[in-house]
Amino acid sequence: MSASDTNCIFCKLVGGEIPATVVHRDDRVIAVVDVNPQAPVHLLVLPLEHHGTLGELIAAGRTDVALALLRTATALGDERGGPAGFRLVVNTGADGGQTVGHVHVHVLAGRPMHWPPG
Repeated sequence: MSASDTNCIFCKLVGGEIPATVVHRDDRVIAVVDVNPQAPVHLLVLPLEHHGTLGELIAAGRTDVALALLRTATALGDERGGPAGFRLVVNTGADGGQTVGHVHVHVLAGRPMHWPPG
């Protein structure tokens, strides 16, 4: 774990090197609109610090940041999903579908998200 990783696309986003539509930022997390949306509402909530996975974040003792991720994601889901609801997703590792090695929470809303899809 480090404050930032110079090779991490999300660290570059946090640092302002990569443009993003920011919908929330505080002293622990940032939330942005996903550039490849999988639903009408698709936000990413990520910590300002670099941690590869949720497990690494918690192992580093940063439960305050983990809680901030979930609080922010839930608040944005409530705001953007409304009474119809929303989904929060945390992918971990290649088999879990994680494509960027910086922990983040997907906030998805705006359509039914039944499982299994179909």
